[in-house]
Amino acid sequence: MKSPETRHSLLRVRDPSDDEAWAEFAAIYRPVICRFAVFRGLQEADAEDLAQQVLLAVSGAINRWTPDPQRAKFRTWLRRIAENAILNALTRGVPDRSSGDDEIRAFLDLRPACSGPDSDFLKMEYRREVFTRAAMQIREEFSHDTWKSFWLTAVEGVEVEAAALELGRTRGSVYASRSRVMKRLKQKVDEFDE
Repeated sequence: MKSPETRHSLLRVRDPSDDEAWAEFAAIYRPVICRFAVFRGLQEADAEDLAQQVLLAVSGAINRWTPDPQRAKFRTWLRRIAENAILNALTRGVPDRSSGDDEIRAFLDLRPACSGPDSDFLKMEYRREVFTRAAMQIREEFSHDTWKSFWLTAVEGVEVEAAALELGRTRGSVYASRSRVMKRLKQKVDEFDE
């Protein structure tokens, strides 16, 4: 099964009627938000509620972004909004209630990115989700042996010599396979970071 091509920019999430762009955004961020929330002690159902709150906060802030070559790229801005919304939602003591107040939205836009363990965890989970989606999308482009050479050596940390022996391949072919997959994977990951 071949995954759909996602070369389009997430700039399209600025259009609330663009279901495909929002589906891609939610596919990346919903699992990140949920894992982070569970990591912070929330139950699964509460984590799902939090994910919904964060996606709503992002949808409310998205139209205020304006292109500016001197500032961060759109994806960087979007990731920062999502991270801040996650951290804000988790640090509030009372359940979030939408007030419709523009001050809250302005706060989300202006608040600097947090640093520290929670922010680092979010960044790691985001990268993990992007890697997972990119890997799923390119998997069918490679033969089983080529993919297995990459997976064993780059993901599972198996030594090249052991992987070659396990797969009945030469060390050179394992290195070449890993290199081809990594090059393609980097291209796909770069599409998420455009």
